[in-house]
Amino acid sequence: MKAIVYTEYGPPEVLRLKEVEKPAPKENEVLIKIYAATVAAGDGKARNIGFFTRFLGLLFGRNFGLIRPKRQIPGFELAGEIEAVGKDVKRFKEGDQVFGAAGISMGAYAEYKCMPEEPKGLEGVLAIKPSNMTYEEAAAVPVGALAALHFLREGKIQSGQEVLIYGASGSNGTFAVQLAKLFGAEVTGVCSTTNLELVKSLGADRVIDYTKQDFTNSGETYDIIIDAVSKSSISGSKRSLKKEGIYVVAGPSLPLLQKLWTSLTSSKKVKFGPDRAKNEDLVYLGELIEEGKIKAAIDRRYPLVQMVEDHRYVDYGHKKGNVVITVAHDNET
Repeated sequence: MKAIVYTEYGPPEVLRLKEVEKPAPKENEVLIKIYAATVAAGDGKARNIGFFTRFLGLLFGRNFGLIRPKRQIPGFELAGEIEAVGKDVKRFKEGDQVFGAAGISMGAYAEYKCMPEEPKGLEGVLAIKPSNMTYEEAAAVPVGALAALHFLREGKIQSGQEVLIYGASGSNGTFAVQLAKLFGAEVTGVCSTTNLELVKSLGADRVIDYTKQDFTNSGETYDIIIDAVSKSSISGSKRSLKKEGIYVVAGPSLPLLQKLWTSLTSSKKVKFGPDRAKNEDLVYLGELIEEGKIKAAIDRRYPLVQMVEDHRYVDYGHKKGNVVITVAHDNET
């Protein structure tokens, strides 16, 4: 089968299209024929991860190689059709259309991938694809939507609250805007000039152009501030919280001591995300999609063979929603 492979960390050019062995499912696994994947910000980080982060990954059991990638087929999100199932699989059958997140095993940049029926820990999640979505649309859901759901749960969102989402036009942010509105919040989205209309179209009550206005200097305060891209001012964001407010940041870029200090010295809280994904959460999100309550925002579509170009575009940092990869199979072209 064809797959995108990388054997060293670095820029997009380390990615190569290669013929590799097609996997076979174990007793508790399904074999997925992949039709679509995505290039998320996390894919770029995994491709060009720093040495210190690799060391921490080894220390805490994460799936990074210290000198070179431990898993050589990248890609976190996928959608496709189950081609074969192991003898112990009960939840899926051949022909099921599925979508999911591959977790620390990665491997979505390929024509086929095996996943366990009931992944554990950081192994990923898998569910039946919403019938009202194409494979390309479905592939754009799992990571961003699951992260957004976790952020809002960490913020203990309630109807009527005021929520600000920093990075509202990215994969995490576009789903966070929609889910926060669905849960009854008053939503302010922060993004760049070119993405204002997108964020408005997803339901944001107010949008702030960060290139023209710093929300932390406006005097406005919020019940929940979600930094979906780990780029907001820590001190400014805390200042913009209401007395019992919660600041949720997407990645562990906030120093632990600062988090502890905030929790000890004020009623404001600082939390991290995302957490370990659960199959039932992906099923829940699929139901919301079936009901027309949330959708995936797609910026561009690329074929698998243009992966280097795809990563260059995402590395630039201005994608709107999701960048989707289409996977064509030789016998279907």
